[in-house]
Amino acid sequence: MLRTRGYVQLLVLAALIGAPISALAYGYLKLVGLVQNWIFSSLPHELGFTGAPVWWSLPVLAVAGVLVGSSIRYLPGTAGHKPAEGFKAGGAPTPIELPGVVLASLGTLCLGVVLGPEAPLIAIGGGLGALAVHLAKKDAPPTAAVVIASAGSFAAISTLLGSPILGAFLLMEAAGLGGPILGLILVPGLLAAGIGTLVFIGLDSLTGFGTFTLSISGLPPFAHPTGVMILWAIAFGLLASVLGTVIRLIGLALQPVVERRMVLLMPVVGLGVAGVAVAFAEGTGRSFTEVLFSGQSALPGLIQHASGWTVGALLLLVACKSVAYGLSLSSFRGGPVFPSLFVGGAIGVAASHLPGLSLVPAVGIGIGAMATVMLKLPMTATLLATLLLSSDGLGVVPLVIVAVVVAYVATAWLPETPADLRKGLARASATTASGSPVAVAPSGHAG
Repeated sequence: MLRTRGYVQLLVLAALIGAPISALAYGYLKLVGLVQNWIFSSLPHELGFTGAPVWWSLPVLAVAGVLVGSSIRYLPGTAGHKPAEGFKAGGAPTPIELPGVVLASLGTLCLGVVLGPEAPLIAIGGGLGALAVHLAKKDAPPTAAVVIASAGSFAAISTLLGSPILGAFLLMEAAGLGGPILGLILVPGLLAAGIGTLVFIGLDSLTGFGTFTLSISGLPPFAHPTGVMILWAIAFGLLASVLGTVIRLIGLALQPVVERRMVLLMPVVGLGVAGVAVAFAEGTGRSFTEVLFSGQSALPGLIQHASGWTVGALLLLVACKSVAYGLSLSSFRGGPVFPSLFVGGAIGVAASHLPGLSLVPAVGIGIGAMATVMLKLPMTATLLATLLLSSDGLGVVPLVIVAVVVAYVATAWLPETPADLRKGLARASATTASGSPVAVAPSGHAG
């Protein structure tokens, strides 16, 4: 197919759609930032408060639940994929489903829910790409729609993760692409991502809005890993496997409950997220916004100003962010990438006080381990952790690999769903009662 005229036409179409989709993605991210700033900074001042009071997030997150729940309930489609079921990058939404994806994701991101923009952008880019193929040639073969939809997704997140190559790798690993189809999709996707990167850079310069790319700068230099650090990497991988599994199980356990009455129960979930943020603010004296949002813009500051945090405050931040993350996964619409990076980074900052461990390697292995557990994409998690640390990334690579491998393997031994957890608890209970292992049938009755 690479030698055919049709494939050359696909490359041209990928180049043509890369620019407008990237521009739309840039505008989408800017809109999210503007609305967030207005709701949590400007609006409280307009209402006469000196700043957002500690309870401010409660009504805001309740409104988020109403908006997102209504979008999912009344608009065509499912408003994007369900984040509790894992990161997904396949299956572009149809044109009629795109409004639901946009509205639900804006309601999630703008109002402080703990999910990121990457999944909505991938869905929107893919949907627009598929629409472009349909408009250009209604009788286009299914392969063409798949290729251009993927190119649209590549363009939409071209620089969000700090590198178009990293974004492309995320999409390929998440979609499980391989064999001949990988070559067909990769070239148009990279072309669209490259053009998208140019568009993001150009809009940064023209608008003065700044970049929306995740990057961490100003880190202290790191030379090389030590044996002690490798032991800590193993411990991090084990810890992340447990914490990430708990976060995911919270989301999966609540998901079927909330889905029965989304418009009624999603505001309750939103209040739960806000309540956790309020508890953190009351317990530390810091802003409740530390717990809210995806963590994309907060992570660099947390790491760069690590000395301003006590270990106790960091541990409470990890606990509260994790609970809010699990609640958000249950029903809202957004991506799981950035919250996992933030939780892992916060763990790393707290652990940097441990003997034999400094800030940079601790943050690297924390990010890599948590991203692995939540995304189940070990290669992407390794690249994320190392590329985010810039020049220090090369020295941290061995430690990140150890943490990622341990986290990935350990997670496989832990329950995938609440049903798995119940079966495991039933086996443990039966073993304890009898003093020897007892087989448990799928129905839950002892065999």
